Amino acid sequence: MRKLLITSILILAACVSYSQETKTDTLKTEEILVVKPYTPTISDAFKVKSNPLTDTVTTIQKEKVNYSIFSIPVASTFTPSKGKAKGVVKEPKERLFENYISAGFGNFTSPLFEAYLHTGDARYSDLGIFINHHSSEGGIKDLLLNDNFADTKIDGYYKQFDKYYNWQINAGVQRKLYNYYGLPSDVLFDDAVINSMDEKQIYKNIYVGGKVSFEDSFFQGATAELINFSDNYNSNEFRLTVKPKLEFPISTELINGEFLIDLINGKFKQNYNTTDDIKYSFLNLGFNPNFEVLRENLTVNLGAKLYYSSDLENKTNTFYAYPNVTASLKLVDEVFILVAGATGDLVQNNYRNFSNENPYISPTLNMLQTDKQYKAFVGAKGKLASNIGYNFMVSHTNEKNKPLFVQNQTKTDGTINVANAYEAGNSFGVIYDSIKTLGFFGELTINASKEFNFGGTINYANYTTETELEAWNLPDITATISADYQNKSWFAGAKLFYNGQTKDFVIPYGQPSTAGIIIENDSYMDLNLNGGYIFSDRLTAFAKVNNALGKKYQSFVNYQVQTLQILAGITYKFDL
Repeated sequence: MRKLLITSILILAACVSYSQETKTDTLKTEEILVVKPYTPTISDAFKVKSNPLTDTVTTIQKEKVNYSIFSIPVASTFTPSKGKAKGVVKEPKERLFENYISAGFGNFTSPLFEAYLHTGDARYSDLGIFINHHSSEGGIKDLLLNDNFADTKIDGYYKQFDKYYNWQINAGVQRKLYNYYGLPSDVLFDDAVINSMDEKQIYKNIYVGGKVSFEDSFFQGATAELINFSDNYNSNEFRLTVKPKLEFPISTELINGEFLIDLINGKFKQNYNTTDDIKYSFLNLGFNPNFEVLRENLTVNLGAKLYYSSDLENKTNTFYAYPNVTASLKLVDEVFILVAGATGDLVQNNYRNFSNENPYISPTLNMLQTDKQYKAFVGAKGKLASNIGYNFMVSHTNEKNKPLFVQNQTKTDGTINVANAYEAGNSFGVIYDSIKTLGFFGELTINASKEFNFGGTINYANYTTETELEAWNLPDITATISADYQNKSWFAGAKLFYNGQTKDFVIPYGQPSTAGIIIENDSYMDLNLNGGYIFSDRLTAFAKVNNALGKKYQSFVNYQVQTLQILAGITYKFDL
């Protein structure tokens, strides 16, 4: 500021001095203005009352950097070849045929025939028929009676597919031929007695049924079946079952209920000890409501089974109620799943089911219902590895009127003719007892590869009876081990069965029931093999070997099975 003031004073003084030195030799009329030089004082100075505004934000411009490489050519003899697109070879899609015929033949004069034929449009309707026949002329050594058997079955169906519902009707007929060939080995039979016996037993089953299912409806559908079962001794059993089903979704939960109408009426023309006939008739009305709770790791079913049962023959009515509660909890996803529950049911015993379990029963049965009061269980299932699965369970069951097969007392000492062939100590009756069962079940599956898999199961049961000395003809242990292999051209399989020891109660001729003795059937193993070669999509050759170990075991007392059984045949597939 000081320099600025001094400079201003000097410039002003110079201007005044110049104006006074103006030439006066020319007279002119003009006005002269005399200006006194400015002499500043301290009082005229002023303070700067505000600082100048400055921009404190500084922007640093990023320097632009250009990169470059210093390339030096290198001599090389490598010449890259032109690339070629790799083609993907698609495997030919396996052709599936809708029909087949299979035929085979084996030792013991055993023909086998199967056929499945069907036609229709998968979108609208389907009509099919299945035919099966397997028989054998027998050939077990040291038997006095025929041991041949035959099983022939024909099934047919028609399906109709509509937009909102589907329906189907079924019908079929089956004929089974067996013989009461299991005569006691400790009795000497006269030829006249043997020749007078007609050991043949033929079971005939005729049925018709159907089902209907609805889409997007609380009424899910219903099934119905009408069965007539008879035998070679004028026994007859009629059964009608109808099962409608409802379902109501509520958020993520489901409420469903299944109804049951079960009517059975049967008659045996004779009693084992008398000539009186045996009649039985039951009407069961059931309702099974369930509430399903579905969560991410938890599934719970809260339900019950309710029955109103009427014994029409004896004119008695009974109400039954059973729990139906199950739950599964995923503790470790797909690795460890805990399962538990308590269930029960009313089982309607019938002649048809008994004959399937034991074809050598006599047509003189007392038919009762089994009150399966509860079965409480807890277990776990999951995977030990990605290809190894397991399933284990421990249970306790309480049943009233559980059926047991026991040998009928013989009516001949070998010299007396019998009225019916099943009265020579070679048939079985049914008795009932209250039984508590402590059981264990285990299962292991291994999928070693796409071609090979392996599995095994084991069942153990400890029976506690109330009246009978033993749980007759029920094994303590049963187990299976199976393996299957299949590639493009070959397939093979093996299954090993183990059946533990069983016991039966045998009463000798003319003795009271208290003089009966306990007979033990030894445990046995049965190895079954199968295999084949696939010639084409249409033609396959197969072979089966049953009882490959050649064991002479008995399925029931005095009923030895056929030893080594070999059967081979071909299967042809086609379209109509």
